[in-house]
Amino acid sequence: MNRRDALKFLGASALVPVVYGAVPGGMRAYAQAAQKQPAAGSIGNRVLVLVELKGGNDGLNTVIPYGEQTLRRLRPSLLLGQNEMVTLGDGLAFHPALKPLMAAWDGGQLGILRGVGYPQPNRSHFRSIEIWETASKSEEMLSEGWIASVLRGNVGKAADGIIIGDYEFGPLTGAAMRNVIMDKPDQFISQAQKIQAAKASAGGGALGHLLRTRAELLDASTKLAPLFAEPPALPVAFPGNGFGNQLKIATQLIMAKASVPVLKVSLGSFDTHVNQRGQHENLLKQLAEGLAAFRAAMIQTGHWNDVLVMTYSEFGRRANENASKGTDHGTAAPHLVMGGRVKGGFHGAQPSLDDLDAGDLKFSTDYRAVYATVARNWWGYKGDIGRLGAYKPLSLLA
Repeated sequence: MNRRDALKFLGASALVPVVYGAVPGGMRAYAQAAQKQPAAGSIGNRVLVLVELKGGNDGLNTVIPYGEQTLRRLRPSLLLGQNEMVTLGDGLAFHPALKPLMAAWDGGQLGILRGVGYPQPNRSHFRSIEIWETASKSEEMLSEGWIASVLRGNVGKAADGIIIGDYEFGPLTGAAMRNVIMDKPDQFISQAQKIQAAKASAGGGALGHLLRTRAELLDASTKLAPLFAEPPALPVAFPGNGFGNQLKIATQLIMAKASVPVLKVSLGSFDTHVNQRGQHENLLKQLAEGLAAFRAAMIQTGHWNDVLVMTYSEFGRRANENASKGTDHGTAAPHLVMGGRVKGGFHGAQPSLDDLDAGDLKFSTDYRAVYATVARNWWGYKGDIGRLGAYKPLSLLA
């Protein structure tokens, strides 16, 4: 479910009481009335850092299959010269803007998931991101995020998820989830201090739920706000852009032992229909420099083995460039995973440019298998993981 759908629910309290935007500005919370289910995993201190590439990242300009001769015909103006690319092996190369990630690649701590997608792909921004966020089938409408379906808001942490620099809960949307949106730590501290505790015994119904949610928000804020009263000194410098700042906040949370299993950051827009070359290069540069700084900070502070970084986007782009020297909405694309426990290298088969589906890449890795890997092999869930249980985890983590 996206923010638009959450707002729709505000008028449906008779069906599912919802609190969204409990306080303005730097801190917000979301909760739904539901029965919590027992946690079945062993999350411990492990953190998943989700990196949303908003708008649909062009995978063919991110991990470039320069070994395929067809690519030059499909992209006569967008394709870089081979001497500009950063060779990875297997006929593939990084865009040169991603060079800061080569230390992770060479160190065996960066995995490239090839051809990630799903059957009967949808090319609408709104619908496709809902599919990715809920782990649904293409024709299936679900309201619960895939992370919420696994965690069920019962992991014994200060909060279930923190969304940094955005207002979309995305995969964290769900019943009983305690999520916090953090724009600026100083605003977070100030607003947390203003919230007054509400007694859970104030009654039932929508009002009671509102007060209980307010109390849960207070509890989360009282645990998280002190972490930023005197934030730990950063061991490395982060890029001065918005994405770098999001990762700086994520680093401070992890260093301060925030006790939150999911941190979500975002970068975009990657919706590069016109004059893509410069725009995409700048976005990839921000991505690589931010993640490289984050990795360096995690290594220096001893947290890298407890962190899993994973990118996702609603879709890739068309194989051929358009008349405006850009690319249109496509389907499958590569995604990146990083961490001290990641098995570096390529995972999944590379889609062929000579075997397209109506001009789009055919997926070779179902995105739900990636999510199942997180649930089973990262968080250690052995029992029921709902709709993800039908997918075999990838051999991605040590």
